[in-house]
Amino acid sequence: MKETVTAGLALPPAPGEEQYPALALANSVIALPGGHFIDLLGTPTAANQWLVDHDLAPADAGMREMCAAQLRSLREQVRTLLASRVAALPAIPAAVTAINDAMTRVPTAPLLQWDEKNGPYRATPHPTTEIVDHALAALAADAANLLTSAAAERLTACGSTPCNRYLLRHGRRHWCSTRCGDRARAARAYARRTQSQPD
Repeated sequence: MKETVTAGLALPPAPGEEQYPALALANSVIALPGGHFIDLLGTPTAANQWLVDHDLAPADAGMREMCAAQLRSLREQVRTLLASRVAALPAIPAAVTAINDAMTRVPTAPLLQWDEKNGPYRATPHPTTEIVDHALAALAADAANLLTSAAAERLTACGSTPCNRYLLRHGRRHWCSTRCGDRARAARAYARRTQSQPD
């Protein structure tokens, strides 16, 4: 049985998360030993804070469970596409459709605005009712950018069990954090010791 914990976990961003918010979204559910998970989007308050931390919503956005559920749903679609990319498998059409739907639900490009005082200018409208839709559109567009960029060649899953985070590989590093690297090295050392011991 899996247990989901919503308390924060102080993990550094996985390599690539600061460049690609969609990668941070995919990594917002963290697998821990013993079948436990930390879900950084597990409650409306936590989801609101995650959006604030990634400059995708104001602190007073007032997220409701329906909005947090939409964010978690997009996360699963992004994770599905990242998994397909890492495994060099065809994408699941429903995941591609979900990303495209999120990108086209609201305008992501700054629209032309014009007023008598300032004349023409461009701005992205963010009515309160569309804050979550704008965040979803921005994250979906970022996921599409990541998956179609040269950086996608470096996309990999963390090589430390049970970690489920994704990262952009630098050199031979296949771990999302020092913690996971230490755990993987310790597991390899333990396996070598047990294999070398006579029965």
